[in-house]
Amino acid sequence: MKKIISLGIAAAIAAALSVPSAMAGETLDRVMSNKKLVLSSDPEYPPQSFLNNDNQMDGFDIDVAKEIAKRLGVELEIITPAWDIITAGNWGGRWDISVGSMTPTKARAEKLDFPAIYYYTPANFAVHNDSSATKMEDLDGKVIGSCGGCTYEAYLKKNLVIDAVGTPKFDYKVTPGEIKTYDTDTTAFDDLRIGDGARLDAVFSALPTIKEAIKNGYPLKVIEPAAFYEPLSVAVDKGDPEFSAKVAEIVKAMHEDGTLSELSMKWYDADLTKAQ
Repeated sequence: MKKIISLGIAAAIAAALSVPSAMAGETLDRVMSNKKLVLSSDPEYPPQSFLNNDNQMDGFDIDVAKEIAKRLGVELEIITPAWDIITAGNWGGRWDISVGSMTPTKARAEKLDFPAIYYYTPANFAVHNDSSATKMEDLDGKVIGSCGGCTYEAYLKKNLVIDAVGTPKFDYKVTPGEIKTYDTDTTAFDDLRIGDGARLDAVFSALPTIKEAIKNGYPLKVIEPAAFYEPLSVAVDKGDPEFSAKVAEIVKAMHEDGTLSELSMKWYDADLTKAQ
């Protein structure tokens, strides 16, 4: 899941890459010593993470991160670096964890560790209410919008590789005529809401994100079934197996005691904590 919020600044990425990875135990020691877990998050990705009417970060991912911090016995602090900086790895202690609906791809695993999958999300196509499309195959040859540099764009290009254990198999059922990429899913929805075929024929995104747009008045409808299901994982910087093990232990307990299912029902009206 997830999108590139911005292309970022090459110099900033280079600087991030130049910071040494965490030494074993360093992240866990810092978190427990400071009594604070620093989360990198996105303020514009509802219902996963967003600024609510009280100007506070809210959403499914935020609630999951709060629970992890609670079980560590520390406070949660939230910062909002760009997505490309987060996925570049080598965080250098600027933040400790990403609970950001990140898909654990092979390429990302070269930079980050993925200690625990906490839910799965359906990837669906959305079309304007005026569209005659009723199934994925109706979108062959059409102009489809997607987040740039994300798993949805990779699917449309037919080069998506998700090698996490337990990932449901999928087929490529749509061959776009043109792929338009956007910094955020919301911007793509803005182009689709103008009218069927005006700028886009469809948008490919996470089903919860599409439903949130519809809830907010966007004239869209969902094409069923889902094209694929994504495992979404907590991510941490490489180099601290103790921290990874502790996070894995906490998330496992949250699965087993029903906490993750409860949070999923709260935000999605569905239990997305198991692969379909």
